Amino acid sequence: MINKTILVGNVGNDPTYKSLDDQGNGVINFSLATSESWTKNGEKQTSTEWHNCKAFGKLALIINDWVKKGQLLYVEGKIKTRSWDQDGTKKYMTEIIVDQMQMLGKKPSEDKQELNDFDKEFDAT
Repeated sequence: MINKTILVGNVGNDPTYKSLDDQGNGVINFSLATSESWTKNGEKQTSTEWHNCKAFGKLALIINDWVKKGQLLYVEGKIKTRSWDQDGTKKYMTEIIVDQMQMLGKKPSEDKQELNDFDKEFDAT
């Protein structure tokens, strides 16, 4: 069986990193927007889907250092749905567990490093 997801979209907010221990293991969460457009009755229609993304370990640190809101990303991973009880109600969340990422387009402007065209690939290994 295969559980593989490939997305290309824009980061919705700056990723949120959380350290899990003293050995550098951590997790990062971010949202990714993918859009599709079509024409109906001569009018352009657009639909945007928001994906909850999560990465661990070395890839989480790389995303924390390099990825910012609005940036165009290519991500690969798997779909995972988790559930929990909140005030007697069962809640569900579907996430993309990212194991590979490639930054596309131009690097967002900031004081860190001046790069014009930005195209790097990272994976969880």
